[in-house]
Amino acid sequence: MTGNTRILTGLPGAFVVTMLIFLLLASVISRQQDVVLTEDRSVQINVTRQLDDRSDQDPNDFERPVLDQPPPPPPMVSDPSFRPSMSVQMGVPDMGADLNIGSGFNPDRDAQPLVRIPPQYPQRCQRSARAMESVVVEFNVTPEGNVINPTVINTTNACFNRAAMRAVTRWRYQPRVVDGVAQPRFGVRTAIDFRMAEE
Repeated sequence: MTGNTRILTGLPGAFVVTMLIFLLLASVISRQQDVVLTEDRSVQINVTRQLDDRSDQDPNDFERPVLDQPPPPPPMVSDPSFRPSMSVQMGVPDMGADLNIGSGFNPDRDAQPLVRIPPQYPQRCQRSARAMESVVVEFNVTPEGNVINPTVINTTNACFNRAAMRAVTRWRYQPRVVDGVAQPRFGVRTAIDFRMAEE
């Protein structure tokens, strides 16, 4: 049934129902009579409870609760220099050996990585790549912490060599320190793994 057909069949039905309601209300209004309430049907509800004072109650029947007594205050100390006396006597054991344990601080250290930016997976290698490829790169670290002279030592797929060397050159290291002086570090090797993104 289309929308026009519904409108054509619904309008006469709505008109008939509206007229019937109108006539029903008109007949109720014409028969209106005055309603007179003769009885007072109001209800009073009192919610306050009244207490009865009876004369037969004895004041001694009421027992007040007994409050706990607070503890007495601590005694006052009149001497301002009063301190509890403590005497601890300990002797240092004699080991019978001349030991020099030093300060425990050694300023010398090897080159340590500070910033390692992961390489970007080359899209051109995706067709010939396995699930994981690895490139072993060897490089030198300058006293300023920069990476120089990267070379590929071993690779599982030569297509990834350029991406691995490009990533290594952006790395930064804390330089090698010998006797408090930054030194170059030669022959640092690291393996860079390339994993294919799972779809």
